[in-house]
Amino acid sequence: MITDNALQILNARRSLPSRQLGEPGPDQTTLLAMLQAAVRVPDHGKLVPFRFLRIAGDARMALGESLVARALALDPEAPQAAVLKDRERFNHAPVIVAVIARLTPGHKVPEQEQLLSAGSVCFALLQSAQALGFGAQWLTGWAAYDPAIAASLGLQPGEKIVGFIHIGTPRLEVPERDRPDAAALLSDWLPHA
Repeated sequence: MITDNALQILNARRSLPSRQLGEPGPDQTTLLAMLQAAVRVPDHGKLVPFRFLRIAGDARMALGESLVARALALDPEAPQAAVLKDRERFNHAPVIVAVIARLTPGHKVPEQEQLLSAGSVCFALLQSAQALGFGAQWLTGWAAYDPAIAASLGLQPGEKIVGFIHIGTPRLEVPERDRPDAAALLSDWLPHA
C-alpha cells in the first residue's frame, strides 16, 4: 500500500538540469541500489530488454571529444558554440548512466513494448536517484540517435540508447513548475448502445 509519504516523494519529482549536478555522485553501492530499484518495471515475457552503461570520470570528457569529432565530421563548419556544447555535454554530472534498449525482433512481445519497458527504466532511475537525495536528468540529444556514437559506445545490433541519465548532487533547489491536471486528462469510455 502506498503511504502519504511515498506519494509526497513521487509528487516531488522534478528534473534538475545536468549543468546543476555536481559532486558527489552515487558510489558503486548506491548506484547499484538505484539500478536494482529501476529494473522493477513491467517486462512482458521477462526479456530484460535493457542494460546499463556507466559513463564517469575521464570517460565523460572522452565521450565529449567523440561527440565533437563526429559533429565536425557531419558538419565541418559547425558553430563553435555547438562544438563547445558537445564537448561539455557529459562533463557536468559526476555519473551518467546510458540506458540501452535491447530489442528482440520477431518476439511475441512487440518491440514497442520492449522499448517502453526500457523507457520505464529511465523514469524509475530518476525516481530512485531522487529518493536517495540525488538530482537527475533524463537526456537524449542527437548523440543518442547517431549510429557512429552508438558504435563507439559498443552498442550491438538491435540496441538503442533510450536515455542518458545524468546523476549528481543538486547545486540548487529546482522550483516547481505547472503540471497537467490529471482530472482534466481523464475520461471514461462508455460502450455505444
